[in-house]
Amino acid sequence: MRSRVMAGLLTIPLLLVSCGQQVDGAAGTPSVSVPDVPGATSGAPATSIPPSTSGAPNTSPPAPKPPPAPPVAPSRGCGSPEFSTSDPDGGWSTGGYYVHNNMWNAGEAGPETLRACAYNNWYVDSTQDATTSVKTYPNVHKDINDLNGKPFDSYSVITSTFAGRGPGTGIYDVAYDVWLNGVGDGPGVTELMVWTENLKQVPSGDKVGTYSGYDVWKDNDGYIAFVSQTTRYSGSVDLKAMISWAIGKGYVPKNPTVNQIGYGIEFCSTGGGKARFTLTDFSVTMS
Repeated sequence: MRSRVMAGLLTIPLLLVSCGQQVDGAAGTPSVSVPDVPGATSGAPATSIPPSTSGAPNTSPPAPKPPPAPPVAPSRGCGSPEFSTSDPDGGWSTGGYYVHNNMWNAGEAGPETLRACAYNNWYVDSTQDATTSVKTYPNVHKDINDLNGKPFDSYSVITSTFAGRGPGTGIYDVAYDVWLNGVGDGPGVTELMVWTENLKQVPSGDKVGTYSGYDVWKDNDGYIAFVSQTTRYSGSVDLKAMISWAIGKGYVPKNPTVNQIGYGIEFCSTGGGKARFTLTDFSVTMS
């Protein structure tokens, strides 16, 4: 959520984050592979296919199967919310997590209301103009050691499960936000994001490589983004492995503190109309 600028745009002031059109490597549309179409068979025609009127065998290949849809977020309703807020900084502490409306760019943000039945079952309705700055990041997060963090090497496991789905309109990314060596802007702080769904959003910096189904972007201001090459509405992530890989590449200092792990949606635009993000699963396991 720190300052990020789309390629080709002028830099905007700190904390005004840019969004923009999709570029190569961004995961705006699920990327799937279609199985190879079998070739025509030789010899006698298959008995399951009637011969053509000319008497020649029918060797037309079968039609290719349609590509599989991305995994669907588990169906889970929140008909009677226990918590609701339209406050730009409103939040709810429950079950060891914090559900946060987080309209951090309130000077540009439009109205937004978050309603929660649990930390892993909530939704947010947001209305944002069609402009290029990130307005809000409604999310659920886990603070480690009251935000003081603990050393990365003290953990053998850092994993998380998620299920969330954006509205499919406007400009946004659904993503983890992991803070290392502090939280927020400051010397030595690293923000590591994992984008699971992306619509027309562009990470800061440049693409520097790939990692296990993700394109990796990095800028020179302590920001790293793992952008999924396919849309993922639910699943799990091995944050320990991702951070270890980034340390090995020199993108993250050795043995940083892990201070906060969150998951939510960065709204840039909803096209001026109301749009909904729904979250139906989230957990963090650290040991």
